[in-house]
Amino acid sequence: MPDITDIQRLLDREIWIVTSATDERRGGLVATFVSNASIAADLPRMLVGIAKQHQTWGLIEASRVFVLHLIDESQLDWVWRFGLQTGHRVDKFAGLPTTRSASGCPRLPGVVAWVECRVETALDTGDRTIYLAKVVDSRLEKQTPPLTMQRLLRLASPERLQELRDGLVRDAAIDAAAIQAWRHEHRIESAPKV
Repeated sequence: MPDITDIQRLLDREIWIVTSATDERRGGLVATFVSNASIAADLPRMLVGIAKQHQTWGLIEASRVFVLHLIDESQLDWVWRFGLQTGHRVDKFAGLPTTRSASGCPRLPGVVAWVECRVETALDTGDRTIYLAKVVDSRLEKQTPPLTMQRLLRLASPERLQELRDGLVRDAAIDAAAIQAWRHEHRIESAPKV
């Protein structure tokens, strides 16, 4: 499906850092699958997709809470910290002055905004879990434009771009295998090739 890649390149998603924690562990990752899920101002909700191979997924599964951090260009280094390392081997928060949210999740300083969420329900899609979450607290910290994927790609060095490509290829292979297994388990036929 060559057209879908061209279509998806037209989108310019914001870059979010998602953090979660249990009593003894903390984790975070870069996400672009984040969306508002309610137009009711009194009942705000967010929709987030987290791949199952990430440590942060396990923390969200265990704690049912997370904090979304909308970042700007001044936090570009955080993309590499939270997006190119694995929390299974590295403490991504080492040296960062974090605070804890009311639910115990790490909260990063100086972000454009943060949104603390509690999972209401989840959908297993094979490669990831889609969480529908109630917003329990939030704050707009500064009036700066958020970092988007297109801007990130323009700012990244050639070495960082290669690391992103390598990670994408690795994660896509993991996701593809999980999707195929999920489809087989649920007896869902793949769409016919066009």
